[in-house]
Amino acid sequence: MNNIGEFISTLETEFDELAPGTLKPETKFNDLDEWSSMYSLIIIALIDTEYEVTISGEDLMSISKVEELYEMVKLRMKQ
Repeated sequence: MNNIGEFISTLETEFDELAPGTLKPETKFNDLDEWSSMYSLIIIALIDTEYEVTISGEDLMSISKVEELYEMVKLRMKQ
């Protein structure tokens, strides 16, 4: 994961109805029409597979924006 743009592109591939370029660092997950508990699980699995970082449902509930998720993953990659 080199930068937030790359991270966002990876996230966007998991949203079937989301046009590329829709997500921005300041995008709030709850503002997305596509967002659901199913996508929470998909994002958790994606981050585990792509970045070998474990996040929980509680972790996702503690943040609201894409950039906050990026920072969480980046921090945990260093541990």
